[in-house]
Amino acid sequence: MTEKFIKNEQLNFIKKQIKLIKDTTKKNVPQNVLMATIDLANAKILDLFPNASYDQQEMLDLSRLRTDDEYEEYIQRISSLLLPFPQITDQQLKKMFPKNKKLKLPDLSKIDHSQLTYLSWNDLRSNKKFIVYELEGTMVGIECKFTPTSKYNYCSVCHCLGEVAYFSTVTKEKKAKNPDYYKSIGNLICADSSECNKKITNVDYLTTFLKNSLEI
Repeated sequence: MTEKFIKNEQLNFIKKQIKLIKDTTKKNVPQNVLMATIDLANAKILDLFPNASYDQQEMLDLSRLRTDDEYEEYIQRISSLLLPFPQITDQQLKKMFPKNKKLKLPDLSKIDHSQLTYLSWNDLRSNKKFIVYELEGTMVGIECKFTPTSKYNYCSVCHCLGEVAYFSTVTKEKKAKNPDYYKSIGNLICADSSECNKKITNVDYLTTFLKNSLEI
């Protein structure tokens, strides 16, 4: 059995590149322009996996694909190599948020872990949003204030347009002259985290936000 090595956000990125190729094909551009688009997309995909083995690089190579059927077969094939989000229990979640005695937990049995970059759920009664992510090999979680906006804007996490909400958390910065200084950090995020997970192609903002929030 081939080892799984593709993360959810990487699969989303690959799908986005294939869509770009298909859109370029429909425009009936000159052949050299189309081939340049394919080569660039292929290079970007391979750059996502700097430590990929030769066999893995061969699996990821889409430079020889031409038809919609071939692209669809390619997506199905690499989807079977998708790394699922780490399994986590209710008890583990509770340990991540020890100060929240009335923590409302998600129904983990109803969540498709194969399509997650990060685990998130909302508690609308307390206007809280919880985010759990595997950061540098360790599962971490943050609790944020969550304010629905019912507006469409760009999400800071997936960088796509959709219905967003404002989320923020408070971190205590280490300042010698003002030890009681508190800094609130936040931005806009998809109101529906499952939709965000379907669109996210890069985790730079998410990891930076978590590190700043947790002071890692």
